[in-house]
Amino acid sequence: MKKIKAILLLSLFSILSTYGQSITRIGGTKISIDSLQNNIIGRMHAAKVTGLCISVFNNNVPVFTKAFGLADAAKNEPLKISSILSAASFSKAVFAYIVMKLVEEKVIDLDTPLVSYLTKPLPDYEMPGLYRDYHDLKNDERYKKITARMCLDHTTGFPNSRDFEEDKKLKIKYEPGTHYSYSGEGIVLLQFVIEQHTGKNIEETARQKVFKPLGMKNTSYVWQSRFNDNLASGHNSEGQKYQFYKRTEPNAAGSLLTSFDDYIKFYTAVMQEKGLKKTSFNEMFRPQIKIESNQQFGPGALVNTTDNDNIQLSYGLGFGVFNTPYGPAFFKEGHGDGWQHYSVCFRDKNTAVIIMTNSDNAESIFKDLLLTAIGDNFTPWYWENYIPIGHQKAKAGYAFYCTPCGGACDMIPHEYGGMCPVCKMPLIEKKIPTLPK
Repeated sequence: MKKIKAILLLSLFSILSTYGQSITRIGGTKISIDSLQNNIIGRMHAAKVTGLCISVFNNNVPVFTKAFGLADAAKNEPLKISSILSAASFSKAVFAYIVMKLVEEKVIDLDTPLVSYLTKPLPDYEMPGLYRDYHDLKNDERYKKITARMCLDHTTGFPNSRDFEEDKKLKIKYEPGTHYSYSGEGIVLLQFVIEQHTGKNIEETARQKVFKPLGMKNTSYVWQSRFNDNLASGHNSEGQKYQFYKRTEPNAAGSLLTSFDDYIKFYTAVMQEKGLKKTSFNEMFRPQIKIESNQQFGPGALVNTTDNDNIQLSYGLGFGVFNTPYGPAFFKEGHGDGWQHYSVCFRDKNTAVIIMTNSDNAESIFKDLLLTAIGDNFTPWYWENYIPIGHQKAKAGYAFYCTPCGGACDMIPHEYGGMCPVCKMPLIEKKIPTLPK
């Protein structure tokens, strides 16, 4: 922790170049960049977050981009925006963009059953390595209904991974097309079908359709030897490194490796609606299926709620979507051992934020960072399981607020005895504002 604290302090002293500059939030208020940096450093220290990269967009361009903390705690190496990170499920957002390009090129159709693109029944394929076979579906012909749209909006009926099933078998748990259930298995199925249909693996297609056109030189769905010298490590809640696996087979659901500055190039293209037709972007960010679950994963995923009806929480194609008084927003999260990411864009406000981290503790500060950075009080943080430290108060609808900083500080009282770590002013407990229905 002393090493992390030292790096964070160095980040704090580097604000001179941005002193006086400010970010415009979605509600029209502003926050100075130096105040945002102080806030980030204080929260990372409070939650013991190893490293964090953040970029804030105004007018569809990044106006503040910076890395904080460590890429490797054991080696005391600072995190850089050029460090190679595991993108986790940000992989799916890039894949969705690729799929929409193939749709525009009429290589694949969103609503044609995927089995139509195969030369033999899906369960008959022998798939080594990544593609564990689909033999388990042989007696459930509902797989014949699954389309590309269902894979991208997570309505295939598949679990997230067969590995999470008690018997480790792939099964269709809901009628395809009727129920939102986040599924990496659905993404991998679509990847397999596209590869069979085009004769190219997804890494080759990604290079042709996305990486090369956007100048993403440090991005790949498989390990590249050039990443060796600039690789960041994922860290557990104690700040210890996870083992890093160098994947040789692409997995559209989660194997993407990228630098933060590379991912910004992709996200900028999405925000500026480049590389695809406007109709394709509109389809990606149109609500395809309503989300009614209490939480995205775990036992809460099996319980329905109306808590998110006020934001019309739904899923589009490759991205989640919700609505606010400031217009529609689209979001994507990434989560894996040692990697926790989130991005959200408010389309009508041309404002967004991307957060990528290499720490299991990072999601506990996302709720407040979103509010502080861009005024986002609408992301369904409880559904996402972005539970702040000291979340008993927050779950009950209350939070501790710092009046001078203007942010919710749910996790701070437990670390700082009721004092804001940034401005050292007492925190005030008050009810969290909610979106009017």
